[in-house]
Amino acid sequence: QVQLVESGGGLVQAGGSLRLSCAVSGRTFSRNAMGWFRQSPGKEREFVASISRGGGSTLYADSVKGRFTISRDNAKNMVYLQMNSLKPEDTAVYYCARARGVDTITSSYGYEYWGQGTQVTVSS
Repeated sequence: QVQLVESGGGLVQAGGSLRLSCAVSGRTFSRNAMGWFRQSPGKEREFVASISRGGGSTLYADSVKGRFTISRDNAKNMVYLQMNSLKPEDTAVYYCARARGVDTITSSYGYEYWGQGTQVTVSS
């Protein structure tokens, strides 16, 4: 069974930075693309970023492009989301997810395993 555990969330002022981490169990971590999603109260879960299995390809939502960076360390079974220049509208629960395939993908239907989420709150 694959398990994903996010960490690194918290409270930060607008303009600040946070780095989210996601630890993934299992021996096949490097076979799948990974992604980050977020969900705020009253809104649907939305795509944030995705990275291909080898890390050579990344994809971002327009709302975070230029501010967030997704990366992975296949030797450590870890995926990261570096978030800079945070805005109050970035406040949400952030979820790590493992894709079904090897390439980046924006649709949540393309992901089969999800973490429990970590809260990010950005104050103005």
